[in-house]
Amino acid sequence: MNKKTLVIGASLKPERYSHMAIKKLRHYNHEVKAFGLRSGMVDDVSIDTELMPYKGIDTVTLYLNPTRQTTYYDYIIGLNPKRVIFNPGTENSEFYNLLKQNNIAYEVACTLVLLSTNQY
Repeated sequence: MNKKTLVIGASLKPERYSHMAIKKLRHYNHEVKAFGLRSGMVDDVSIDTELMPYKGIDTVTLYLNPTRQTTYYDYIIGLNPKRVIFNPGTENSEFYNLLKQNNIAYEVACTLVLLSTNQY
């Protein structure tokens, strides 16, 4: 099943986990949108540098430390995704509570591992 995914903290650097996640999500045929500090392409995915009003986002996967996430709380909640994945290093109990208040599920997990083990 295709789960439209927004990668926040997307990077053009191949050694970054967000970059690997974009490639692996596409490998598994998920539609991917990406937001990062620098525009560019990762395979067929364009990295946006402006917050876009995407529709139909199933999953937001975070690659930002908790301090940097605060800027995006309202934006992510406004997208009304089904879930938010907090990859290693992004754990944030303050944001978990806000998501719960807005009936948005969250997972503390690694997107790459979820994909590799058919749990995405």
